Amino acid sequence: MGCSGCTSARGCSTVSGSLPGGCKNNGSCGTGGCNKLSVFDWLSNMELPSGQAPFDIVEVRFKNSRKEFYRNTTNDQINVGDVLAVEAGSGHDIGVVSLSGELVRLQMKKRNVKENSEEVKKIYRKAKPSDIDKWQEAQKLEQATMYSARTMAVKLNLQMKISDVEYQGDRTKAIFYYTAEDRVDFRELIKVLANEFKVRVEMKQIGARQEAGRLGSIGSCGRELCCSTWLTDFRSVSTSAARYQQLSLNPLKLAGQCGKLKCCLNYELDSYMDALRDIPDVNHVKLETQKGRAFHQKTDIFRHIMFFSYTDEPDTFIGLSVARVKEIMAMNAEGTKPEDLTLKVVPLKLAEKKHDYENVVGQDSLTRFDRSKKKKKKKRTGPPNANKQEAAPNATPDKPNPNPNQNRPAQNKPNSNRPAPNKPNQAKPNADGSKPNANANPNPNRNRPNRNRPRPNNSGQPKPPQETKE
Repeated sequence: MGCSGCTSARGCSTVSGSLPGGCKNNGSCGTGGCNKLSVFDWLSNMELPSGQAPFDIVEVRFKNSRKEFYRNTTNDQINVGDVLAVEAGSGHDIGVVSLSGELVRLQMKKRNVKENSEEVKKIYRKAKPSDIDKWQEAQKLEQATMYSARTMAVKLNLQMKISDVEYQGDRTKAIFYYTAEDRVDFRELIKVLANEFKVRVEMKQIGARQEAGRLGSIGSCGRELCCSTWLTDFRSVSTSAARYQQLSLNPLKLAGQCGKLKCCLNYELDSYMDALRDIPDVNHVKLETQKGRAFHQKTDIFRHIMFFSYTDEPDTFIGLSVARVKEIMAMNAEGTKPEDLTLKVVPLKLAEKKHDYENVVGQDSLTRFDRSKKKKKKKRTGPPNANKQEAAPNATPDKPNPNPNQNRPAQNKPNSNRPAPNKPNQAKPNADGSKPNANANPNPNRNRPNRNRPRPNNSGQPKPPQETKE
């Protein structure tokens, strides 16, 4: 057997083999399958105490959302998904087990059904193949029967809408579900239907919400309707629920598939009512200030912020806290007016604390274990101490040398002892136009030796600097 998800004889639609074609759970649905109003059996994996007999009542589901309770008088082991032949008003009916075990006891308490009530009928047996074949044939006739019944109701000028037809498992009775605004005399329609389909006819009136729950559909939220999946009690929904939640009173948006107000408007209504207790009702009250009169625009309920606008500036919204609104209302009651709606608060000038954004929370650096790359030192070609400066005689620790370049030793460059190449002297002519002396030195200070420059030693070590006398 498959799960109890479908109205077919074997549960889910099967493919080649024994695995269902949909969820492929092979009859081990934990949520009762893909049927409407499914119940999760959270006690299925718990064993009963020793010596306690299992609960002898099971829940059986028929077409769409119709469910009833039946007593197991045969003491057979019945599991979820089994197809049973159960007691009916006349004959027998075929249904699928949707719930069994101790959880059925809780469902009966929820629906106010007592264990010894007459509503609890008995189970005849597990359905035979012949019973299942006859049940499937009756299901195939339901769609055509509904269309024919609608045509007959129109011919009889009856103000009613037949929305669904359900055949009994033994094909001896048919239930016609209809909706109507007023009372309808359908006695003539019953005679016509009984003669046409050769079955006993039962007419059952349902509401618009029950009709949507039986047929099922997709809501504006993109999910299946609540009434066809899990909602069992239909509470009245009024337009005040939309006003409390500050929704636009647009019937096209607030109405569901049934044409009535959506049931989900009541889901969050209690939270809104609790949040509105501390918010004053200022819909018909205007706040008086020295700048002008202000009226209420809208309210952010959960943030407790109310928006007002001056009559001269209706497009400018000013957000006020609920405490500030109550304060202004109390001042107006005493006959005083505040200067403005907003409460002017002088901020304290505090010293700005500078944050070290590199290490705000006191964490260590992520690169503290990385080895830093050492820079390569350049190779020196001269003597090791050739670049050290000679101490100036006039320099003191407190007073720097006034002429730092005076006694600076010359840098020992490679090939510094090589004589410079002889270049021809390009001397300028004298003022009288005569040629200058070719042997004369144009720059007499050029080849003068530097007395303070240390001379290189052949041993590779520089000589100590000579002391200069003042």
